[in-house]
Amino acid sequence: MQLKQYQDDTLSILRRFFEQARIAGPKNAYEAITQEPEQAARLRGYAESYAPLGELPAVPYVCLRLPTGGGKTILAAHAVSIARSAYIEKDYPLVLWLVPTKTIRRQTVEALKNTRHAYRQTLDDAFAGRVRVFDIADFTHIRPHDLRDHCCVVVGTIQTLRVSNTEGRKGYAHNEEMEPHFSGVRDAAPGLEKLDNGSVKFSFANLLHLHRPLMIVDEAHNAVTGLTREMQARVNPCAIVEFTATPQRKSNILYSVAAQELKRAEMIKLPIMLAEHDTWQNAVNGAIATCASLAKTAKDDADYIRPIVLLQAQPKNQEVTVAALKKHLMDIEQIPESKIAIATGAQRELDGIDLFDRTCPIEYVITVEALKEGWDCSFAYIFCSVSRIQSAKDVEQLLGRVLRMPYAKRRQAPDLNKAYAFLSEPSFGEAARGLADKLVAMGFEEDEALDHIEPVQRTIDFQGDLFGPPEKSEPVFSYKTSATPEILSELTEATHDGLLVRETAEGQVEVALTGWINQDREQAILEALPEPERKGFATAVTQYRAAVKEQISPAEQEQPFKVPRLMAEIQGILEFADTDVFMEHHDWSLLDYSPKMAAQEFTIRETARSFAIDLDGHRISYQFASEEEQLALDIAVEGWTAEALVLWLDRQVRQMDIHQSELLKWLRQLVDHLLNTRGMTIAALMRCKFLLAKKIENKIAAIRQEERSRVYQQYLFAPEANVEISFDTAFAFTDNMYWDQRHYRGHWKPRKHFLGPDRVAAFDGADDGEEMQCAQVIDSLAAVKYWIRNVARHPNSFWLPTATGKFYPDFVALLNDGRFFVVEYKGAYIADGADANEKRTIGALWQQLSEGKSLFLVVEQAIAGKDVRQQLVEKIIPAND
Repeated sequence: MQLKQYQDDTLSILRRFFEQARIAGPKNAYEAITQEPEQAARLRGYAESYAPLGELPAVPYVCLRLPTGGGKTILAAHAVSIARSAYIEKDYPLVLWLVPTKTIRRQTVEALKNTRHAYRQTLDDAFAGRVRVFDIADFTHIRPHDLRDHCCVVVGTIQTLRVSNTEGRKGYAHNEEMEPHFSGVRDAAPGLEKLDNGSVKFSFANLLHLHRPLMIVDEAHNAVTGLTREMQARVNPCAIVEFTATPQRKSNILYSVAAQELKRAEMIKLPIMLAEHDTWQNAVNGAIATCASLAKTAKDDADYIRPIVLLQAQPKNQEVTVAALKKHLMDIEQIPESKIAIATGAQRELDGIDLFDRTCPIEYVITVEALKEGWDCSFAYIFCSVSRIQSAKDVEQLLGRVLRMPYAKRRQAPDLNKAYAFLSEPSFGEAARGLADKLVAMGFEEDEALDHIEPVQRTIDFQGDLFGPPEKSEPVFSYKTSATPEILSELTEATHDGLLVRETAEGQVEVALTGWINQDREQAILEALPEPERKGFATAVTQYRAAVKEQISPAEQEQPFKVPRLMAEIQGILEFADTDVFMEHHDWSLLDYSPKMAAQEFTIRETARSFAIDLDGHRISYQFASEEEQLALDIAVEGWTAEALVLWLDRQVRQMDIHQSELLKWLRQLVDHLLNTRGMTIAALMRCKFLLAKKIENKIAAIRQEERSRVYQQYLFAPEANVEISFDTAFAFTDNMYWDQRHYRGHWKPRKHFLGPDRVAAFDGADDGEEMQCAQVIDSLAAVKYWIRNVARHPNSFWLPTATGKFYPDFVALLNDGRFFVVEYKGAYIADGADANEKRTIGALWQQLSEGKSLFLVVEQAIAGKDVRQQLVEKIIPAND
């Protein structure tokens, strides 16, 4: 299963944390990562100091925050192999997988046992199919050889562990069936619970303590922080990773994913189109009408979609019960009973029903509180509550059901990319406030929640204070002409987005268009009008354009904004200048580089009770649990051979761009050097093979980067390089190019932003930070015609190549004289770094090749006494001009 970009990014940060925690400890690793500018900006209100577990301060404990619909469980499955390789360093770890309820426990066990399910396939891929899954109730089925030869996953609920009195609890009780697990354990072993006679209790709790499980916590609120110090010590986990939409304080939130990223990845439907109604009957009617409209639209979709309405009834002691709501649907709205299903604790009409089946008739699902946990049907588009939203229960859970995108792919019809909410509220303002509160409870940031609620239609009681100043309405062009059946037919056929045609009471045809009228729209209507009407219509359009030009952004007016792209000649053909492309045409061999590792790179040191690895100046210690384990450091074990180690390393560090035979030969040379030249034993290398693999990965990455730097210089800066810029294959900025971005929500309204004042992509850092202040200066310059906030790492953004990847300047502007002005803002703490210098170099090359048509500048808060404005002006108008 291909992960989305935000999921890859989340796991990458988790891997970095574990790798650093292995060397510097969890506190130092956590604070080093979360204090990086990009991560600090991401965490915002969640940033805090690392809070170690009271009883286990050395155990890594972090939380990953993803909004509802973000795929937390698939990430949890991937987290197991990441923790294994980066921190636990054990071929087959024991995993304790905790979930909030018994229902989810049962469903998680079923999914993890199903070899066709994505969760299980993720584990099978990581452990070569050696995976065993157990419900915690079946812990007696676990055998010692399972733990030795398989990754064993035990799924339970947090309630299983959170007990103060363990007497009588199966997981804590002595059980003779567990005896084989303790055959080699001495009674004096520390930390294990004992029987009255002093011998070790054969219990599941002691088994956990002995094997130190990786604890995965899936949406169990307050699960870890709520454990007592005694319980922490009893479970004795080696590491804890929690996944949640709504983390608690002191949960060590390592990474936070924004709802906007889920939208960009096409995982969820946004915005939520909200309609408020003064009666519940009107809310239901609106939901039904919208469902019918969506069903009609869905018929043209490439995939099968049957929009479904989730209706939340009131409890039995109130007016609009399940029975009353179903009767209303059938008697008043004339909905056939076959299209209605009831999903409550007492009536489970969805059990055994495949809602994705084309023959399934269900379009309306009535529930009261939560649908069963794990119920997911992305066909659910509309949420309708007959209660006031603030008083209704489980709204967050039901809203989550209508946010999931069908097939996790953006639909062609815009209406199918939105979710819909019909609420019984007196005003839009109150409805939006209530809905925003529920979205926040689902893991949305407050500003994200507000950004993604839009009215189905504007109402007179719209409360502007909720979203800031009321948005200006789009201008409307209206033109009337004499009506004939032929004209009406022609105009109706010319109808497309934003065009309305109606016959007036006076017998005329009225044509109405919202927004900008481009040449195509004008021409389509002109051709439908009789010849005598065309001149008058064209004049009216010209006057309308002149009147509304200041109200409509340059992008909506389809004004050109194409920035020349850097090109480089590769094998006689001009290609986009991209280091990844250069590498595709570059022959290099790993065998050209020595695999030898010097003592400062990798060394094993033994002491009386431990051995340590020196890795690039860092010392990592292994403590021996027993004398026997210490003596075994240099004792060969059957199967522990140099060839076995090479084959294991090959699987761990395999590279897409390096042929396996080449990698195997290089690894054999590396292992041979460590064994025969450096004098290390195979037993010692096998015991620290995970750290060795990591070191090899880093060594290969450094070699590859050396090759990238070489080829980057060769194709762009060498005397024989043929480089130019091209307007024919330019970057084009267009309307709606940043549809998936969070917007700047501050008070400043730019006058010249290409996409308009309300569609400025959010700045890095604070809304009123240095980057925003730089934008204000650019917007105020008389020489600037319009500009755009260029979003980093966005597929539609302008970029220049670097040796390591791509560089996305912060701002791109078009000047009144036709030149382009690309601006990168650098804070004082990074202005002099190697990264900033590389950006200056490639920017200068791009400017030089443009022959005066383009400018590039790295601007700082102050340089030689010149502020931002002075630096920008001096670049546009040099002092000698």
